[in-house]
Amino acid sequence: MTDARKLMDSFITIYKNYITRPGSDRLLNYLLSENSDFFVAPASADAHGNYEGGLCEHSINVYECLRAYCYRDRVRDTYGLTVSDESIAVVGLLHDICKVNVYEAAFRNVRNERGQTEQVPYYICNDALPYGHGEKSVYLISQFMRLTREEAFAIRWHMGFSGSEDRETVRRALGMFPLALAVHIADMEAAFLLEGGNF
Repeated sequence: MTDARKLMDSFITIYKNYITRPGSDRLLNYLLSENSDFFVAPASADAHGNYEGGLCEHSINVYECLRAYCYRDRVRDTYGLTVSDESIAVVGLLHDICKVNVYEAAFRNVRNERGQTEQVPYYICNDALPYGHGEKSVYLISQFMRLTREEAFAIRWHMGFSGSEDRETVRRALGMFPLALAVHIADMEAAFLLEGGNF
């Protein structure tokens, strides 16, 4: 876990350096506003990044993993995947924007090692806009700025086979949109290897 202010500054720097299309400033202003908990929200209720600031940290981690993946010689030369720095930032930083204003902090009673009951914090999911996962992120981003087709499909299908969708549909989407497979790989790398969590 890293300092929340440092994470926020890092996110904003990456965002402003690479995401410059019309409407991007309005989206960033929303994320920074009191109407959004993006910078303090957890990445999940009980898996990877389930702590304050986890969502921002996970978003940066996915961005960095995706950037490293897309810049590999094999990915560019053999697979023919060339992705702009802006698309890498859009997809990496915003793939989980669907988690804004979803988790609420709560407490539960747990017995400690001495057998005493104590209250420990945890998160509950209270999604007021249950529109799915990737599709909700695409919907929310589209309220502010346009996504390319490749970006929209990459964000929509970033969960890959770990979601509840029809396997054949996932297979076709990942085959048609290589950026979707790339962000799925980056998401798994960030969650499992960097953050030591799961889905």
